[in-house]
Amino acid sequence: MKPLLRGRYAGYNAQALKKDIISGSIVGIVAIPLGMAFAIASGVKPEYGLYTTIVAGLLISLFGGSRFQIGGPTGAFIPILFAIVLQYGYDNLLIAGFMAGVMLVLMGLFRLGAVIRFIPRPVTIGFTAGIAVIIFTGQIADFLGLHVEKQDGFISDMRELVVHLPALNLYSVLTAFLCLSVLLLTPKWLPKIPGSLVGLLVSSLAAAWFFPGQVATIGSTFGAIPSGLPEFRLPAISWDRIVQLIQPAFVIAMLGGIESLLSAVVADGMTGDRHQSNRELVGQGIANMVTPLFGGIPATGAIARTATNIRNGAVSPVSGVVHAIVVLLVLLFFAPYASNIPLAAMAPILMVVAWNMSERKTFLHILKTRTADSLILSVTFLLTVFANLTVAVQAGLVLAVVLFVKRMSEGVKVAKVLPDPADRKAKVSSRIVKDGRHCPQISMFTVEGPLFFGAAHSFEQSLKDQFGEMPLVLILRLGRVPYMDTTAESNLSALVSRVQRQGGTVLVTGIHEQPRNVMNKTGLAARIEAEHFFERTGAAIDFALTRISAARCQGCRHFAFRECDALSAVRAVPEPKLAAPKTDTVQA
Repeated sequence: MKPLLRGRYAGYNAQALKKDIISGSIVGIVAIPLGMAFAIASGVKPEYGLYTTIVAGLLISLFGGSRFQIGGPTGAFIPILFAIVLQYGYDNLLIAGFMAGVMLVLMGLFRLGAVIRFIPRPVTIGFTAGIAVIIFTGQIADFLGLHVEKQDGFISDMRELVVHLPALNLYSVLTAFLCLSVLLLTPKWLPKIPGSLVGLLVSSLAAAWFFPGQVATIGSTFGAIPSGLPEFRLPAISWDRIVQLIQPAFVIAMLGGIESLLSAVVADGMTGDRHQSNRELVGQGIANMVTPLFGGIPATGAIARTATNIRNGAVSPVSGVVHAIVVLLVLLFFAPYASNIPLAAMAPILMVVAWNMSERKTFLHILKTRTADSLILSVTFLLTVFANLTVAVQAGLVLAVVLFVKRMSEGVKVAKVLPDPADRKAKVSSRIVKDGRHCPQISMFTVEGPLFFGAAHSFEQSLKDQFGEMPLVLILRLGRVPYMDTTAESNLSALVSRVQRQGGTVLVTGIHEQPRNVMNKTGLAARIEAEHFFERTGAAIDFALTRISAARCQGCRHFAFRECDALSAVRAVPEPKLAAPKTDTVQA
């Protein structure tokens, strides 16, 4: 028993077990109708959703990185799985799910859990809202009792729906409205009882008593639900199938990873706990490798069921194990009764799921900002609905990267500066240059922002535009450059070469560790020379003044630096109209 009292089970006792049994039982009851509904919407038999809930739910709880995570089939997978079933068939879906599991395990082992969380929020909100639209509209046919063949595309589905609209079944509509009413009223009247279960029971009994045989049921459409799990069966994997299914498997893995980590983050926010993202990916991978061996479809962390688990007092992963056992017991003893559930009663459940997962408030909030994020959100959403999730996520990520690079490149500022004589500490300022001051021999620039491939050209161009003639000494103030990549280093290297070819010297001040390391590795730091790097600008100016031509300072009226008084004789000479008598005296 000692190992059980370590880690996530530290301090576990009988009271905690009681809480886990209660929460796990409630979540198990909630998961039953959802598991069947998600399976049907994904284009497979309802029992496959129950198999997934049992096997994946058990393994995710045992091996995942969150103490409260509830795993199983989810709405986010519906459009992906349906498309795979439509194109490749159910058997190949199992293989794709197994391959996705392998990918998730590898992602966890290579510690990529943190990387997945860097996907921009407008992209995740966009495809989540798009999936919600697909789920919602996909249930309209069952809600209305229409026998519609699902097409491969949103517009085709809607066109098919309109064509069959005159054949709607009023009994199905009544059943669906009854279930929907119970779903919406149960949380208000009976908040501790799962509304989806009550809605299914009430609408199923009403349909059986008042208009038997008038609405399509699970049994009449898919056949009777078998009692118990199917036999363990290895999928027929071949190299050709692996190549064929690598893309859909990758999409399943990526979406599964994103959904599971989002769910774990929600759980952390509700409990104050911290999940282990890489362990979570490994746990999800193991679950998705084993589940297809029992006929189950891909699974991930379920945000709504995880939240329900927490709200009902879950203490440890034991609640997830209990949830899987409850579903198994229902499958063993009550499967024949589930066959009588009307499809019209399942439709409102998925519609409510779609409404809740739509992130409508966040979606509208981002749209109202009218920023680049609004564009990313809109593109991802529209492509999810009218194309497919793979294209949507790829386009959303590419657009996000392009716009990010554009914003960052615009954030790089290059300003020519000189010491401000009005400042007691003689701090440098670009205002002095704008007022007409200038040093013909020393040019000093302040650079702000990260120097990377997107900003490298604008950095180089800004320097060229402000150069004028090539200076004898170029001082680059890089104290506000947090990052430099090799593209920017190459541009800077070309600039240094130009200055040095014309006999000039480049001085660098305030450089951070990362840019300095890049310059060391490329050899640029050695070309500039170690003694030409300074911590402070003042020291660089003092050094620069020793490298200029004193002859060129004679007669200079710019007085860019305090030392110019000593270097130039202009102020010691009277105005031109008084200069002639003095000159004659000197010559005499």
